[in-house]
Amino acid sequence: MADFRWPVELQHGQVGLRPLRTSDGPEWSAVRQRNVSWLRPWDATQPPGGDPGAPTFRAMAREMNRQARQGRMLPFTLTYGGATEGKGKWPLVGQLTVSGITYGSARWANLGYWIDEAWAGRGIVPTAVAMAADHCWFVLDLHRIEVAIRPENKASLRVVEKLEFRDEGVRPAFLHIDGEWRDHRIFALNREEVGAGLLSRLS
Repeated sequence: MADFRWPVELQHGQVGLRPLRTSDGPEWSAVRQRNVSWLRPWDATQPPGGDPGAPTFRAMAREMNRQARQGRMLPFTLTYGGATEGKGKWPLVGQLTVSGITYGSARWANLGYWIDEAWAGRGIVPTAVAMAADHCWFVLDLHRIEVAIRPENKASLRVVEKLEFRDEGVRPAFLHIDGEWRDHRIFALNREEVGAGLLSRLS
């Protein structure tokens, strides 16, 4: 039986996932500004004539949490205890969002993520993806988790390769990224393929 409660906090070792909060605005903006060139090639953008979306971080966080309470997404802040601590809490080093949650006969969701370049390559993102995916399978009772990655994004490809996601090929012009419609490789795993879960696979 699925458990659709929100907010949810997940932790494994020094890697944490907690709800994105309106109060995260200054810290989130500082990390994003510091990583503009690192993140821009992979950032979603709106096509001409598209909905411009939330005008501020606060509005974005509120809308994401509203959808989370409806069981449609999981907007997580990615934290890491090995980073320099500030104000008595683990600092924000990225974001992980489970979106497009679909129930009924499909029971699937899409998972996306980004991380501060300073903390990339340390196993933080694979651990976060494993935690979130396991939560989706074993708590939300979803069947399929999908990750869409631009073929040029080598750092992100290493994450799904490490977790042994199945490569399902390229979808042409799949998402509007960095100002253009971009091809993406689709990776997925079904619940029956992961045994005890991705965290156990990592360990």
